[in-house]
Amino acid sequence: MRELLSLMLIGGALGIAASPALAGEAPHCSLDASAPVIKAANQPGAVGVETPAAQAPAVTAPAERGVAGGVLAAPEGADKIPILNHIIRTGAKLLDLGSTHGLKSVVARNGEQFMVLQIAPDGEAVVSGPQLDLSVSTLLTIAGSQVRELGEKHGLRGFYLQNGPEFQVLYATPDGQATIAGVMWDSSGKNLTREQVAPIAGALPTVVVGKDGAAGNAAEGQAVTKPALEAAEKTAFGTMGNEGAPRLWLFVDPLCSYSVRALQELKPLVDQGRVQLAIIPVSVLDYEDQNQSTPAALALLSKDPAAMAAAWEHREYRGAQAPEAAERLRNNMAASQDIGLRGTPTVVWRKADGTEGRVDGLPNDWSAVISSLGGDNHVAASR
Repeated sequence: MRELLSLMLIGGALGIAASPALAGEAPHCSLDASAPVIKAANQPGAVGVETPAAQAPAVTAPAERGVAGGVLAAPEGADKIPILNHIIRTGAKLLDLGSTHGLKSVVARNGEQFMVLQIAPDGEAVVSGPQLDLSVSTLLTIAGSQVRELGEKHGLRGFYLQNGPEFQVLYATPDGQATIAGVMWDSSGKNLTREQVAPIAGALPTVVVGKDGAAGNAAEGQAVTKPALEAAEKTAFGTMGNEGAPRLWLFVDPLCSYSVRALQELKPLVDQGRVQLAIIPVSVLDYEDQNQSTPAALALLSKDPAAMAAAWEHREYRGAQAPEAAERLRNNMAASQDIGLRGTPTVVWRKADGTEGRVDGLPNDWSAVISSLGGDNHVAASR
């Protein structure tokens, strides 16, 4: 399972197949089945805030040297393969790794970050990760009843491997002689792996809150029951910035790369004294990071409110868990369901006219949000 996490580390940073912005939504880490973000357990990637520019870099970019001194060239005709053209349009550079077991492999690179991708036979989807020297027959022999077939998507057979409380999805190469442990995305940014495992009991998370153990109804698409600002003010949160500055409330999953980018974008405004942030940790991405979001949220909720945001900024998730942390997280999750949280970040604030402002996902224009803030718009941070 850890191997898969390392393979998925920088998918969000490249914005290659996980960006909801490419499908017309505000970028966010999703609770529903549409385009959640690839990310790692302990190192959230930086994802572009704005919709990627339409112009693509030249596919015939200069060759680059690999770590062993070899030369990797850009793949020929990449702009004519739908999924690769989609990746190019995000600004990532592609390098050709050749073809093995009937699949073309590429590296998608953005600065110092990169990801190995396997191109589906129809050119409409990718699977993240290198090929493993594990044939389908060997997998079935080893795993036995712990593996079930998910069917075929874009010419690739999927397999669901149960390993105790955890699971791994693998895709077989066309010849069945190798497998890929990873996530499949199509050219619209949809997470097809999540779609495939959704019918399997326990594969996707069910958030349960409240003393009666009843799940909130926000996940079922019912009406929001509480104003977001009212709910936010009753959460456990940490602050960053001048107490006298107008406040933005941010519901965040600590490991959501879009939440991380929100902090990165807002930090200069905090330093200028233009805004104060109230960070509300929640956990929505355990299904993608092998249950690492909940420990990260608990770690932050164990911090002093004044130190929580800085701990998140510096990824400080170690240390003893406070006895109250679990209850704080339960309360925050209850608030997230009360407001119909769709994903993270969700930004809430009081406008100058007293009405509530809210953006689900990363705003297209932070300046518009900041300019609408009222001066006296928050209460003191407390628990």
